[in-house]
Amino acid sequence: MKINLPYKVDPVVVSKDMCDLNGHMNVCFYHQIFEDNSHIFYTNELKFTDDHFASGFSTFTLEDNVRYLKEFLLDDIINIEYALYSVNNKLLHMIGCLKDKDGNPSAFWETILGHIDMNVRKTANFKSDHLEHLINLSESHKSEMRIDLDIRLKIKK
Repeated sequence: MKINLPYKVDPVVVSKDMCDLNGHMNVCFYHQIFEDNSHIFYTNELKFTDDHFASGFSTFTLEDNVRYLKEFLLDDIINIEYALYSVNNKLLHMIGCLKDKDGNPSAFWETILGHIDMNVRKTANFKSDHLEHLINLSESHKSEMRIDLDIRLKIKK
C-alpha cells in the first residue's frame, strides 16, 4: 500500500510512556501524534494564524477517523505527512499518514473541521480570499498525493 502526502513534519520517536501492556504504541498516541503535529500544517499551510483567531473565527473538529494499519513499537521512528483533501465554504477535510522508517503506512487519519464564528459559536463561511487559498491548496495537494485506500469521510462541495 502506498500513501504519499505532500506536507511533511518532523518525525517522532515512540517512547516507553507511549507503549501499552501489549508492547506497542497505545492507540491514543496515534491520535495525539496526528493532532499535535497537524498544528504546524494548520498554521503554515492552511493559514489559520493568530490574526485569523483574533478576528473572531476558529475551527472545531466535527468528525475524526483513524485507521490502524500496522503497529509501532518502542523506539520506532514515526514519519508524519498531511494534506488538505477537500474544502467547501464552511468545512475542511484534512488527511494524514503515519509511516514507519521505511515509508510504509502504519495509520491513516481523516478529520472534518468546521469554520466557526466564535461570537455565535456556529459554522460560518470562510472569507473569500481565505477560501480561495484553501481551494488552491487542496487542488495542489490532490495533484501531488497518492492514496491507495478509500477515503471514508466526505464533505459536500
